[in-house]
Amino acid sequence: MTWTVTPEPFNSPDAYALRRSYYDEVASRYWKRPATEEEIDAGLAGDGVEQLSCPTGEFLVGRHEGRPASCGGVLLLDPATAELTRVYTRPGRRGTGGGKLLLAGLEDAARQLGAGRMVLNTRLDLIEARGLYVRQGYREIPAYTTGPYMEVWYGKDL
Repeated sequence: MTWTVTPEPFNSPDAYALRRSYYDEVASRYWKRPATEEEIDAGLAGDGVEQLSCPTGEFLVGRHEGRPASCGGVLLLDPATAELTRVYTRPGRRGTGGGKLLLAGLEDAARQLGAGRMVLNTRLDLIEARGLYVRQGYREIPAYTTGPYMEVWYGKDL
């Protein structure tokens, strides 16, 4: 099974569809019920995704067998530190190596932006993502930011 990961504008049709799927899953898990289309629209509105383009960041799309299946962004927090954000793999494609490849691409993008450290925040219920991060060398760190959907923080030197 073939995976490719490449930079793509955050608002391309494939990237937008993946971002909607990401928000649908994380919101539905949080609320313990299916998110409505209106809630997904509201969650995506004004979410700062435009920062995930040069010079402040990058957005990547992963394709499995040529079909869009994963995405993620990297955002510079300061000249030396980048943050992983909106990391998502479609449920039917998890466990096929795409997450590892996506993280490697995001780490490369962070290095190209000048970062030497990557950080991220997530929720405790996002078990699949947390497992991926730990398998790829991320370790729990003290909170570097706060917010309503942040329960655990990870970091890794690049």
